Amino acid sequence: MILYDGRPVDCSDRLDKEIRVYDLLDTLNISYQRVDHEAAMTMEACAHIDTVLGGTVCKNLLLCNRQKTCFYLLLLPGDKVFMTKELSAQLGVSRLSFADAEYMQAFLDITPGSLSVLGLMNDQGNRVQLLIDSDVLVGEYIGVHPCINTSTVRLKTEDLVHKIIPAMGHSPIILSLT
Repeated sequence: MILYDGRPVDCSDRLDKEIRVYDLLDTLNISYQRVDHEAAMTMEACAHIDTVLGGTVCKNLLLCNRQKTCFYLLLLPGDKVFMTKELSAQLGVSRLSFADAEYMQAFLDITPGSLSVLGLMNDQGNRVQLLIDSDVLVGEYIGVHPCINTSTVRLKTEDLVHKIIPAMGHSPIILSLT
């Protein structure tokens, strides 16, 4: 795997949603690196990518309440165990569960295995609340998919929180999960 600076030189074989991510980052003058790889569907598959990027590769979970009226995108370190009960208590929401893939597609234009905080750029109705575990913010860099799981970009964590997320029209809730 090779670490490249910025967007691919030739985008002819890239999906529109991936190109829109690079357009957003370039418009915001965000410096980023990219690695292309085989489809990474699990955190185990992301382990080697994490080594190449030298940043925190996060778990990204799309959750919803029982009524499927409130949706949450949770970012937490890849090695951290997710405890539904703990998060539900912090949010004051009972019975959180994983949202169906149809909501991922409808709200974020993302398919399972490609879920990413960058998908919030497609959340025109602001239907998804971003939740970030405080441990994600510790590292200097973060690795995220550009809405497709065959590439990963490395961003400065500070740029993600203070420039990219606000530009996408979202304000994260920072949580401390054990």
